[in-house]
Amino acid sequence: MSRKITLNIKGESIKQYSTLVLELNVMAKSWSRFGVDIELPGQERIIKWGNRRHNDEISTEESD
Repeated sequence: MSRKITLNIKGESIKQYSTLVLELNVMAKSWSRFGVDIELPGQERIIKWGNRRHNDEISTEESD
């Protein structure tokens, strides 16, 4: 059995959207054993920036 949830977000700021993506990523990681997977526009880039540490180097070669 498969279920799908769709979120339509209107009027959000870029920061709010990035925070939502990071929160959904944390939730998907903890629910991954149940088969939860998320797919969002810009997801990889947002998660990469959101999970980096202060001393991590920033690659300027990878730009979307």
